[in-house]
Amino acid sequence: MNDIPADLLGGNSVLLLLAAFLIVVVLLGVKIVPQSQKFVVERFGRLQSVLGPGINFIVPFLDRVRHKVSILERQLPTASQDAITSDNVLVQVDTSVFYRILEPEKTVYRIRDVDAAISTTVAGIVRSGIGEMELDEVQSNRQQLIAKIKQQVADAVDDWGIEVTRAEILDVNLDNATREAMLQQLNAERARRAQVTEAEGKRRAVELAADAELYAAEQTAKARRISADAEAYATGVVAKAIAENGLEAAQYQVALKQVEALTAVGKGEGRQTIILPANALEAFGDAFKLLKGKP
Repeated sequence: MNDIPADLLGGNSVLLLLAAFLIVVVLLGVKIVPQSQKFVVERFGRLQSVLGPGINFIVPFLDRVRHKVSILERQLPTASQDAITSDNVLVQVDTSVFYRILEPEKTVYRIRDVDAAISTTVAGIVRSGIGEMELDEVQSNRQQLIAKIKQQVADAVDDWGIEVTRAEILDVNLDNATREAMLQQLNAERARRAQVTEAEGKRRAVELAADAELYAAEQTAKARRISADAEAYATGVVAKAIAENGLEAAQYQVALKQVEALTAVGKGEGRQTIILPANALEAFGDAFKLLKGKP
């Protein structure tokens, strides 16, 4: 009877050990990978698989998570390197590169120090690219230079399973002598532009004055033409009246003009002497008679 509890205790111990073993197997076989990481799994020292975010299963005791790689975007520290342009100007370029790891199995087995390798690659590409450009091109075509650097860096690090997301040239620094020379050149260019602007303003003023004179001449000619047309029309009317009414119409017009002239002289201001022709009164009388139709 005493052997039965011992057998039960021994059987329970085996079950407990088996349960503990199963728990350990489950814990070792189930791997939960965070969203921002990937796990590199090895089996007997060789690459077995890459675990993505979420719940993953491996073979316990055979598979082992050797590397936990972050897939977040990274930024290299700002680096400064000297470069010489094609016109022999020494410049100091500050660069910054952003990248992320896409294929961890390539990164961990092909390169030891990713940041140092990318920094060295960027420095060489920047020196090579600036060496093919003049200083003015470096200053004015910075976006083109950045695109070229990014493309060449991306091609260089592609075998490492890395994607270059952005490359930036933060600043291009010059020595004091070059800065002073560029400042003098800039001031000279500004002075030249000011002179050109002033000359263009004067030329425009002359053009506007000439246009104004031309417009005034055209308007004067137009007024003279209208006056001539009116005079011709009046002459035509008088000629028609003479043709229809004989000499009396002409005499009436002459007498009327004399009356208008004398009236205008009489309206003058101040003291003045009015000289009347001898036949002035006769002109008034003739005009009155002609107006009433009496010969």
